[in-house]
Amino acid sequence: MKYLHTMVRVADLEASMHFYCNLLGLTEVARYNSEQGRFTLVYLSASADKEQAERDKCPTLELTYNWDPEKYDGGRNFGHLAYQVDDIYALCKKLQDGGVVINRPPRDGHMAFVRSPDNISIELLQAGEALPPAEPWQSMPNTGEW
Repeated sequence: MKYLHTMVRVADLEASMHFYCNLLGLTEVARYNSEQGRFTLVYLSASADKEQAERDKCPTLELTYNWDPEKYDGGRNFGHLAYQVDDIYALCKKLQDGGVVINRPPRDGHMAFVRSPDNISIELLQAGEALPPAEPWQSMPNTGEW
């Protein structure tokens, strides 16, 4: 398993960039704008991690800015932790066997979401190419929120 990023939602991208970059000292290493999804993702790294973050896209802090105003309360501004895994199906099976609900099953062989006992959302991403779709994951519905 490899740590990838932590995602937080921000209400004011300019103010957040000022805080994280100008004041805290993080550096922007990547940015993605989605016209269709109406959001911007900005990936930041600490100075000691910059070279690795530019090369491997991790470890980073992901700022998610939704273009349509949204009030973030109840911890909704914290998004998720993300980990790259060697075999997403095997790990999801292990988690499920351990009593963990697979909130977003890895139907695509690439991505799944689960929650910690403290309700922290955790994204699991398959290392390399997505695995071929497989049951029971392919037909499994989403459960709850992730």
